[in-house]
Amino acid sequence: MSILVLAFLIGVIAGLRALTAPTVVSWAARLGWINLADTHLAFLGFAYTPYILTVLALGELFNDKRASTPSRKIPPQFITRVVTGGFSGAALGLAKGSLIGGLIAGAIGAVAGTLAGAEVRGRLAGIVGKDLPVALLEDIIAVCGGFVIVYMAR
Repeated sequence: MSILVLAFLIGVIAGLRALTAPTVVSWAARLGWINLADTHLAFLGFAYTPYILTVLALGELFNDKRASTPSRKIPPQFITRVVTGGFSGAALGLAKGSLIGGLIAGAIGAVAGTLAGAEVRGRLAGIVGKDLPVALLEDIIAVCGGFVIVYMAR
C-alpha cells in the first residue's frame, strides 16, 4: 500500500483520537517497524517516548468519556488533531522518503477523521441511545486501526 495512503489513514486515526496516532507511530519506531534513526524524528523511537505518549493517550481516552469534554470540532481540538495527524503522517512519510507528502496526507486525513468521526459517533449514539458504548468502540477502532496502519508501513 502507498505510504501516502497510510499517512492519510494515520491522520484519520488522529481525527478520532488526537494522541493515538503519534503514540502508535512512536511504538512502530521503537519496535523497528519504521526507521526514523538519523532523522529529526528519531526521538519517537527513544526508549521512553512510546511510554510517555501511551500515558498521555490513555489520559485522552479517559477524558473523552467525560460529559464536560468539548466537541472535537471546536478550534483548539480540531487544530490539535490536524497537527498530530500531520506530524504522524510526516513520520511515516519520512521513514519512506516522503516527508512533505506524508505531512500533507496526514493533515488531510485528520480533517476527514475529525469530521467523519464526529458525525458517525453522533449518529450511532443517537441509535444506541448512549454515547459511552460508541465512544468505546471508537477507541478500539483508533488503537487497533493505528497499529495495523503502522505495521503495514514497515
